[in-house]
Amino acid sequence: MSVCRLSIVGARVEPHAAAPTLTFTLRVDVGATAPVHAMALRCQVQIEAAGRRYAPAEGDRLYELFGEPARWHDTLRPLLWTHVSVLVPRFEGTIDVDVPVACSYDLEVAAAKYFHALDGGQIPLLFLFSGTIFFAADQRFSVTPVPWDSEAAYRLPVALWRELMDRYFSGCTWIRLSRETVDALQRFKGRQGLPTFDAAVETLLTRAHVEEPA
Repeated sequence: MSVCRLSIVGARVEPHAAAPTLTFTLRVDVGATAPVHAMALRCQVQIEAAGRRYAPAEGDRLYELFGEPARWHDTLRPLLWTHVSVLVPRFEGTIDVDVPVACSYDLEVAAAKYFHALDGGQIPLLFLFSGTIFFAADQRFSVTPVPWDSEAAYRLPVALWRELMDRYFSGCTWIRLSRETVDALQRFKGRQGLPTFDAAVETLLTRAHVEEPA
């Protein structure tokens, strides 16, 4: 096989998925070789955190992941986002296929923390591919691995990520708490006559801010 080019040429919010999903468009180009019967691809998606600039407010929110901005020359490392698999159907030359990526808004997951911290701009992603290509020619099949250096960079707009999360969570996020903490927060909410858990947390944060030493 003389060529196998893999590139990400677009992304969109999947409107009718059961869970928040971004669908990336993968373009596969094998040139003028024999028809491809199928491709079984595996893909690791990384966030190339060093590939963009950050506003001061974003830097504050990224402290948990990377520490003080003064140390970012050592700590701003790629983050693993996810692994996905995709089966490419029969084609000749070039084909575009969908690569759905399920997304979490669990702020204990490093990728979700990173996405949530960004106010705008683009998220630098790197797709690393492996897998197997099955060629069909002269009533015979041949098998070859996807080249080891197959990768594709893509810059995902932060606005698209926020559109996805607003579609499913409408301006909210998810934070995991123990049952004991939820019970205590519920008691506090009831005794203070607060309408929501959000109001209870906001009241506690306001009190903690007032009580902080000058």
